[in-house]
Amino acid sequence: MMTFSQHSSSLDLPVRGRITENAPLGAVGWFRCGGTADLLFKPEDADDLGVFLKSYAGDVTVLGVMSNTIVRDGGVRGAVVRSGKEFAGIETDGEYVRVGAMALDGNVAMAAARAGIGGLEFFSGIPGTIGGAIRMNAGCYGTETKDVLVEATAIDRQGNVHVMTPAQMGMSYRHSDAPADYIFTHAVFRGHKGDASAIKAHMDEIKAKRNTSQPIREKTGGSTFKNPTAPNGEKLSAWRLNDEAGMRGHRRGGAQVSELHANFLINTGEATAADIEGLGEDVRAAVKAKHGIELEWEIKRIGRA
Repeated sequence: MMTFSQHSSSLDLPVRGRITENAPLGAVGWFRCGGTADLLFKPEDADDLGVFLKSYAGDVTVLGVMSNTIVRDGGVRGAVVRSGKEFAGIETDGEYVRVGAMALDGNVAMAAARAGIGGLEFFSGIPGTIGGAIRMNAGCYGTETKDVLVEATAIDRQGNVHVMTPAQMGMSYRHSDAPADYIFTHAVFRGHKGDASAIKAHMDEIKAKRNTSQPIREKTGGSTFKNPTAPNGEKLSAWRLNDEAGMRGHRRGGAQVSELHANFLINTGEATAADIEGLGEDVRAAVKAKHGIELEWEIKRIGRA
């Protein structure tokens, strides 16, 4: 593995951040399997990111902590951008919380609680970073990111900065219309003033519920499929459909549908990315055969097979 500086002869890019060739991705993802990135770029700051996006002509993929991502075994073509601590700051002011896109959702919830800001407790139940939460409008226990988001800042492939509201991004259930090439750098949320102890108690309830209902100590990527809507408009639970299709505990290679929660896939120890993605497709086929419903992936799958 070679690391190139700003003045690399192989990659003549005027950046200050670090560029690494053939960088392992799967090993640092939550599933602990999968391939490498052709290039991995870690920008120094938002300006450095903008310069890279303008200067690099290849494909660009942005990743956070990879909590809901399958990196296929063939690796990711082009460059992967993973920002560092410079993008993970959290500041509170009255009812507002300003955060970097790499801030962990749980850390945002804790910072808000310490400041006596309610309404963001649900973030404590979501693995991953704020950038990912905005991209997919993550949510749990009745609240979604769009419900508390004031605005998000992103940089496009030309290095232009965009500031958008939830309405401008067309945020809906586990979805955002923000252009695919936008990389989020910061966001502003608004909660409401509350009692810090009561807010912390609510977060403790969420944590307890997760601990008893989800395989959070396993090598997993969180909820695998979006909850679908029946033809009559009824909201259905993906885990229940998977269970009724007989997929709880089902295996493919080293991958398994969790015995604890049937909408979680886990790496039992030696799974490949192909095992995990293939198992997900097994679940989708079983649910289609049993219920006539096409489950939609919530976990992001990237790279070459």
